[in-house]
Amino acid sequence: MKTELNYLENSILVIFGISGDLSKRKILPAIYHLIKDGMVPSKTIIIGTSRKDVSLDVLMKDVELCVLEESKVCDQETLLKFKKMLSIIKFDPIDMNDYLLLKKRFNDIEEQYKECFNRLYYLSVPPDSVEPIIKKLGLSGLNKSCQHNQGKSRLLIEKPFGNDLSSASYLIKEISKFFKEDQIFRIDHYLAKETAQNIFAFRKHNPVFWKLWDKNSISSIEIKAFEKIGIENRVNFYEHMGALKDLVQSHLLQLLSLITMEIDPNKSTKSSDIHSAKLKLLTQVIPLNKRTIKELKVGQYKGYKKEVSNPKTKVETYIKLKLEINNKRWLGTPIFLETGKALNKKTTEININFKSKNIKQTNTLTFRIQPNEGIDIKLIVKEPGLIDKLKETYMDFSYQTTFHQSTHPDAYERVLVDAFKGDQTLFATSSEVIASWKILEPLLKFWDKNPKKLIIYKEGLNPTNI
Repeated sequence: MKTELNYLENSILVIFGISGDLSKRKILPAIYHLIKDGMVPSKTIIIGTSRKDVSLDVLMKDVELCVLEESKVCDQETLLKFKKMLSIIKFDPIDMNDYLLLKKRFNDIEEQYKECFNRLYYLSVPPDSVEPIIKKLGLSGLNKSCQHNQGKSRLLIEKPFGNDLSSASYLIKEISKFFKEDQIFRIDHYLAKETAQNIFAFRKHNPVFWKLWDKNSISSIEIKAFEKIGIENRVNFYEHMGALKDLVQSHLLQLLSLITMEIDPNKSTKSSDIHSAKLKLLTQVIPLNKRTIKELKVGQYKGYKKEVSNPKTKVETYIKLKLEINNKRWLGTPIFLETGKALNKKTTEININFKSKNIKQTNTLTFRIQPNEGIDIKLIVKEPGLIDKLKETYMDFSYQTTFHQSTHPDAYERVLVDAFKGDQTLFATSSEVIASWKILEPLLKFWDKNPKKLIIYKEGLNPTNI
């Protein structure tokens, strides 16, 4: 794709914390590839903020911009365009004067071009910095449009959205003082992955599955997210979050809502319709209770305590839980959410297990979110020969094979394009965040009063052996 998306309005993108790990690993490479593919309007201006003096050349040397290129070498024309768009300013996020100077910079830019620019604020900062920055953006007037009242201001926030129901409710209340819901883009990069987006299209446009998508035909649903790596350099973050808050509350419950929400194949669907359906579904998920809490599996990999220098830590790095949905379509169908670190594989997938008289031989539909994105279905067929012997085989759709391309847009590329467009389809709403925390709140309260019974597992273990 080499044609600029001319329906995208010119914007000023401010990346708070541009020298941080997320910016260097994900955001800046995503912007580079969007520029290369002609997906960024030519007048786009990117401003990075940093507490320290950071030169553009030094920052660029520290970023693997072209890791997805076959040659691993940057396209020089694209790199030149990127550097022309990007500038870095020293910025103290607690100093109101710096916000006022930023506002003046915006006004000067718009005066130079004689037009309004949309303003996007990407908060690539630690969770405890989010609220103070938002408050000062609001108090300085940066939450509003340009001086001509034509542009839009949008806020991009990385998870976590609070660390329990109370903190999430408080954060939402505070943000709402300065930004309206249509200005807030809560990022869940799982939802921006190609296969996650394909879940909706698959369900809506394949009538062979319409009448099979309920408790009468499906025995169980499994949503799994496994990683080979441990927590790496995220000690402070992970000690406050753990697997439940890090992955289950956000990514896995969002995937659950996509796979089980109501979809009318005969109606066109707007972004607001999808959010309404997801919210309705999340409010129908039965919160964890005494029975389901007893069925939990909670673990911690063997080297975790040493890694975080805390021999008494009870933070979980693995969890498997079972949920049920209290509606006519799904009541009685168990849904398993499972995630863990330091395991034997990296994979995120959703398995739809169909009912069968023979539990050992059943049809399973799998959405592979990552890696090797695609969809496959396990079928039972007869092997060639004179003896009736059955064998499992797969019908497989993969992006690489079907579309003859080794790569497709990274999730962060999609996040940025949708933010430029103002399309909130792939972003969680305030109501969805609250509904997700309500599902898990009984477990968090239980853990407050009862120590976790952790299963200690070896690094590299197959999760089926935990």
